[in-house]
Amino acid sequence: MIFQLGTALLDACVLSILNTEDAYGYILTQKVKEFIDISESTLYPVLRRLQKEQCLTTYDKLFQGRNRKYYTITEKGKICLKSYQREWFAYKEKIDQILSGGISL
Repeated sequence: MIFQLGTALLDACVLSILNTEDAYGYILTQKVKEFIDISESTLYPVLRRLQKEQCLTTYDKLFQGRNRKYYTITEKGKICLKSYQREWFAYKEKIDQILSGGISL
């Protein structure tokens, strides 16, 4: 993708995925990568920041003798996601209008 992905949009994507189901870091990265070119090294700081902002919590789950750290969205995270969604759709509508030639001088 040639357009730069900002922090808020990446937060919105992560929160949206976790709003559907809990996930551990690797799977979450793979889900985001289906739509956006991103590395795990980019995603983990996002997860830590969202956790620090109390938008996410974590829990451990045993898998093949090892613990996996799962991320889950909090109520605060759901409120943030709704805000991001409203902002995104308003922004997208304006950009769509410009790019479709709907702005006249």
